[in-house]
Amino acid sequence: MTLNFSKMNGAGNDFVVIDNRALDKNLSKEDIARLCDRHRGVGADGLLAVEPAERGADVKFRYYNADGGEAEMCGNGARCFGRYTARLLGGDMTSLTFETIAGTLKAELIGDEVCIDMSDPFDLEMNSPVASIASVHNLNTGVPHAVVFVDDLKSCDIVGNGATIRYHGHYAPNGTNANFAGILAPDHLSVRTYERGVEGETLACGTGITACALIHHLLTGAPSPIKVDVRGGETLSIGFEPGPDQAFTNVTLSGPADFVFDGEITL
Repeated sequence: MTLNFSKMNGAGNDFVVIDNRALDKNLSKEDIARLCDRHRGVGADGLLAVEPAERGADVKFRYYNADGGEAEMCGNGARCFGRYTARLLGGDMTSLTFETIAGTLKAELIGDEVCIDMSDPFDLEMNSPVASIASVHNLNTGVPHAVVFVDDLKSCDIVGNGATIRYHGHYAPNGTNANFAGILAPDHLSVRTYERGVEGETLACGTGITACALIHHLLTGAPSPIKVDVRGGETLSIGFEPGPDQAFTNVTLSGPADFVFDGEITL
């Protein structure tokens, strides 16, 4: 099978993106893992597929991690998905909606950036009982995330500590993503993320930095928006409205979404 694709990058988080509106691309878990393999395939943190909408949105969003397993949501992927789909559908689209496992989301194209209206977060747990790791906070921002604030982010063992949290029994059976955050200023964080499915550190994780920003607000009262630096070198912005009982609404994630190249590969 010959597959046409685009390679895209959202703040260093990279993706293979395909048009599957005809539902004629039946990729197996092994096919997706091969495409994402950085030595034997295109190389990516995950694969995005555009499919027909089922509940009235413009399109449906499908996201697969680099191991081929499907995930509910990816913030940086959603921004890339929005820009890719706008190009795919043509015209002068500046906004579109798409269905995800985590709910129906909206993307707005603003110059070179894309702003995603995220689903409302849930499953907040402050100071969860994760042995040997101090002050771990949990929040699902489309996918589950653990958040740890550290004094020295540069020297933090992201892979070792990340794997300890990701596979901890508290998060069984599906595990969690693990984020490590440093405070640069009251409204400015730096975040590094260990992603499940990738099983290593990525250059950015949109849902992860969103979880970090919201937890930071709960711990310090920092107002919206909160800026976050990621390992890929970019600064993203998380907007939100705090509500009662530590809830949040109108959560947004804004940042770059770039085309790298278009290609064709035979599977």
